This record gives sequence, C-alpha cells and structure tokens, in this order.
Amino acid sequence: MSELTSPTYTRADEAFDCLQTAIVKGELAPGEKIGELELCSRFNLTRGPLREALGRLESRGLLVRRPHAGVKVVSVSASELMELYRIREVMEGLAARQAAERMTDQEIADLQATLNAHERMIDEAQGQAYYQAEGDYDFHHRIATGSRNTKLAQMLLGDLYYMVRMYRYRLSTSTGRPQRALGEHRRIVEAIAQRDGELAEFLMKRHINAARQNIEQKIEQGELTI
Repeated sequence: MSELTSPTYTRADEAFDCLQTAIVKGELAPGEKIGELELCSRFNLTRGPLREALGRLESRGLLVRRPHAGVKVVSVSASELMELYRIREVMEGLAARQAAERMTDQEIADLQATLNAHERMIDEAQGQAYYQAEGDYDFHHRIATGSRNTKLAQMLLGDLYYMVRMYRYRLSTSTGRPQRALGEHRRIVEAIAQRDGELAEFLMKRHINAARQNIEQKIEQGELTI
C-alpha cells in the first residue's frame, strides 16, 4: 500500500508534503514570509493540518520563526551554501566508500532501478529538471543509508539534507545539468557495484564539487539568487 493511500496518511501529512515540495522547488522562495491565510488559499489547505505541517517544517529547519517578524522560509548566504557543499563533499564521499563496502547486491540493483526511474522522469521533463523526492527515491539518501554508518547517516540526513535539497533542485533546472548529474550518479553506482570504495568516494566528491562550482558560477553571473 502506498503512503498516499495508507489510512495513516493524514491531512497534516498531506499539508506537510505539499509545503515541503513547494519549498524545495522554490515555489516558496528562501527568505519568503508566509502567512496561514495565504497558504490555506494558495494550496487549498485547512488551518489545523496547516499549523501542524508548519511546526514539522520548522523542526526540519526549513522554516524559521522570528519574534515580530512571523514565519519565513529558511535562507542562507552564498558563502554559507558553499560551506554546506564542502561539508557534503567530504561526508558523502565517505558514505559512497562505505556503501561500496557494505550495500547488498539487492540494494545496489534497487539503486540502479531508481536511476532508471530518474532517467524516465528527466525525459518526461524534457531534460529541464531533475527532481528527487526524499527518502528511497533520492540517490543521495540511498547512499547515506547504504553506508551502514549510523552517525554519518544521521548527520547527512538531518537538517543538512533538507536544507541542501532546496538548492539541489534549483541547480538541477540548469540546461544540460539533469543529464550530467544522472551520468555522474550512474558512474558512482558502477563503482559501488564493483566494490571499489576508493573510486566511489572519488567520484562522489567530484560530483558534489562540480555542483558547488556550478552554483558559484551561476551566482557570479547573476543567474542564481541566494
């Protein structure tokens, strides 16, 4: 049974998923001030589930509440974002190395199947976006959990994960970037399948480094506003 059809999937869950997706996709922009009445009208939500969803988003670090300023979508400076990517480069490199050593053959096959689904999604978007839902459908999430390193996964999949997803999607809409990112993902999985931890770590670090450099270039050119 899917999450959406599960009897435990509540209206608050629906509101949470709706708003989180809007934040990740930039429909609710970093730094944007939001109000309950506007959100109810814009996303066809009711007040009770909305308030619960806002609390969950705040706990994930995607919303911030300031005295006399209301609730805003979280935002970071360009320099802070670059530091986040440098942290990711080291930590996800280690996760890829350990995933190569510890993932089961079935998990690797499932990861390859996920990338096939990603390819179809990119084709449907005519190569203009690479949106990965959180959890098992997210390549980076699977690598983190596949590392079997509990502490590392907790750090990668905590506030850092949700913060970075906002900017990963905005970067993925660059022309040609979805296909390049998918190709980089496939090469990382090939290294994992070959149980070559050193290569998997190198490729993951290079992948994230390339993303960081792409963001820096777009900020400098005025194509991406942080």
